[in-house]
Amino acid sequence: MSAERKARWRREMDWLLSVTDHIVEFVPSRQTSEDGATIEIMITQQRGDLQMNIPALRKLDAMLIGSLDDFEDQTMFSYVSRDADESEKGNARRDGDKWWLPTVRVPLGGLSESSRRWIQLRKDSATQVHKAAMAINAQVLMEMEVPEAYVESLPKNGRESLGDTIYKSITDDVFDPQEFLGRMDLSTEHKILDLKNRIEASVVIWKRKMQDKESKPSWASAVSLEKRELFEERAEIILILIKQRFPGIPQSALDISKIQYNKDVGLSIQESYSRILESLAFMLISRIDDVLYADSIARGPTTKCLKGRQSPPNVEAKTGHAKVPPEVKAGKKFSYTEHVGVARSPTARH
Repeated sequence: MSAERKARWRREMDWLLSVTDHIVEFVPSRQTSEDGATIEIMITQQRGDLQMNIPALRKLDAMLIGSLDDFEDQTMFSYVSRDADESEKGNARRDGDKWWLPTVRVPLGGLSESSRRWIQLRKDSATQVHKAAMAINAQVLMEMEVPEAYVESLPKNGRESLGDTIYKSITDDVFDPQEFLGRMDLSTEHKILDLKNRIEASVVIWKRKMQDKESKPSWASAVSLEKRELFEERAEIILILIKQRFPGIPQSALDISKIQYNKDVGLSIQESYSRILESLAFMLISRIDDVLYADSIARGPTTKCLKGRQSPPNVEAKTGHAKVPPEVKAGKKFSYTEHVGVARSPTARH
């Protein structure tokens, strides 16, 4: 980033976050009066979630800019001009996959071992930033209320939302989530997102029915609350596996609805800032993958490290297990493994 662009970025982030200084809550505080008596009064301080997340997000922001600065004077690789001949672009050029991005050029024979390790460390750092930003974003979205407009758009019951086949699989006496996903057609992003939307809708329906014992007649069902709770737990497990296996799918209808109708300014700022950092970290990871791919091509087919193109994290069904650095953790509440039960791979959800 140029100095001017970096200064503009920091200035605009300060503007965005300045509002959070005035989102406060009352907390008890003990004070000693002039006569020595201890009294308890209520004072204001920044809301707890903001107090926890904003410093963490700022730290992630600084880590990303630092990673970009590390590449400022590097001479390990370069980019081929868009106007260059096809012969100059080599085997690492892009055809259909993001063809507008420049092609990476590395030395003949590939990068040195030290250069490769240096770049891999930057990728690991960006991946950790991505995971931390994604964890905060997921928690913020969870805290947003489900809009009534979304609820009103749902079918009357979970069976109607899921369809007979999926409903039967989830409500069967014997349930294996891995086997369930194995039977589903998840060949395209659209089908994956459709399944996620259906399951999230059914979870909302079941939760509403469990919370509202005096439900409307149209919501009436012979299914007991205990069974609904079991079905909801199974659906939640499936959602976790989908997010783990296909981390790059766009935001679901529920998430989009929450963002659209949310009226909590503090949550909106946290969600947007964490999503921006998540996107920027993913972009950095993707560009580093381009360099590693060009390196693998330059080293030839005998290389053991990279025998094919490294797919960006948002399209590869892998489980990431890198830990979030302690200095950027947003407290136990936002631990990735505690939040979803498993560590997720990086994603960009836009």
